[in-house]
Amino acid sequence: MNSTTLDRIRNNYVVQAWLVLILAICFGGSLAAMQVALGPIIEANKINETLQKVPEMILGPKKAAALTETEQLKIEPQTIEVEKNNRKCFYSVFKANYPDGKPAGWVAKAVGQGYADKIEVLVGLDHKLKTITGLFVLDQKETPGLGNKIIFDDWRSQFVKKKTKTPLVVTKEGAKKGNEIDSITGATISSRAVCSIINTVVKDLRTPLTKGAN
Repeated sequence: MNSTTLDRIRNNYVVQAWLVLILAICFGGSLAAMQVALGPIIEANKINETLQKVPEMILGPKKAAALTETEQLKIEPQTIEVEKNNRKCFYSVFKANYPDGKPAGWVAKAVGQGYADKIEVLVGLDHKLKTITGLFVLDQKETPGLGNKIIFDDWRSQFVKKKTKTPLVVTKEGAKKGNEIDSITGATISSRAVCSIINTVVKDLRTPLTKGAN
């Protein structure tokens, strides 16, 4: 093989390498631009979904669905600042009142680490934060067929009416105590992650949200 042929091969490799690099930069830039463009839309959709879920998280699906136009809950979004471990964290919280002004409850948005990625949930609580009234998973990327079962109604429903006095714990032996939650088979980490998020929410928000509660 003569030097001219070798030069051509090297030149071809260089051209191909540059093409791959240019395509990667273009593709990465397109993805970044798309994320920037869609980010506000996705967040707005989450906010709308949250507002729609608030009555259900506090009253339950049946009672929320049965509300008439004059019975709709009055929802007030708030941002609660909590200081812990020498740093500040912020919770998006939705205060709900009945039309006559009586407190109905709270819905808090919270995020925690799951098995695969972050898990974002809505936690419904009575107005004194003594009882869990609902749980909804806003976003998750857990393992399909295993951890992603945290979105299923039959698993989430076991949190409803659980008392917040004692932190929730996950069990593989079948929930017997009042603070126990049945683990999803093969997804103990995802199950514990959700319980941990709820326990943290209750601990962080109990004092700021129950000040002056009737």
